[in-house]
Amino acid sequence: MSEPRGTEPPEPENTTQRLPVLQKPETGTGPDRSAQASGDGTPPVSESESEGGREGRFWSARRIPAGIVALLLLGLAGLFLYDVASVRADRPVMSWRRELARGLAERPLDDTWVLVGAGVAAALGLWLLALAATPGLRHVLPMRRTHPDVRAGLDRDAAATALRDRAMEVAGVQSAQVRVRRRRAKVRAVSHFRELDDVRTDLDAVLTDAIRGLGLSRAPALSVRVRRPGRKE
Repeated sequence: MSEPRGTEPPEPENTTQRLPVLQKPETGTGPDRSAQASGDGTPPVSESESEGGREGRFWSARRIPAGIVALLLLGLAGLFLYDVASVRADRPVMSWRRELARGLAERPLDDTWVLVGAGVAAALGLWLLALAATPGLRHVLPMRRTHPDVRAGLDRDAAATALRDRAMEVAGVQSAQVRVRRRRAKVRAVSHFRELDDVRTDLDAVLTDAIRGLGLSRAPALSVRVRRPGRKE
């Protein structure tokens, strides 16, 4: 049979459908970045939560004091152990231990050397207790946590350098000295032109923003002083 002329065969039905497009979230560098989920599935701490909490200071390992105490105790224990083993081997007791036992038995408690020895032992004990109870690492400033498993710290000298660089960007500032402590950041600037009040106002604004940008857990209070350069003789 022949097909009738003038009629075209029907086109096959198009069954292809457009799939929905998933828009990739923008990875910005601003505060909205902290609200995105991390790659391991653990949601990071939001900026509002990180600003509200106060991070404690970093604890020092105290390796040098612990090493000194360990060496002294090891040497003293080894000396006594050697003396005990020597006595067990039917050898005479060391003369220093005999003198020490005689001195402790004969000297009264108000003797000068007894008081000096007791004072030195007490001072060493208080020093070790202070080292054990204080965190140390005063030159490291704790930063806000952006992840629950990560802690970061900023060195004071690095923070002072960053603030000094920002202060030098202010118009009228000839030189600046910055000292950063745990609770206060002191800025001493020298201005060779412009009004001192205007320079101080600009420094307050710029350095306040710079301190906020450091990301510290506890932002130090800002103290700014501006003066004219001294006269050259």
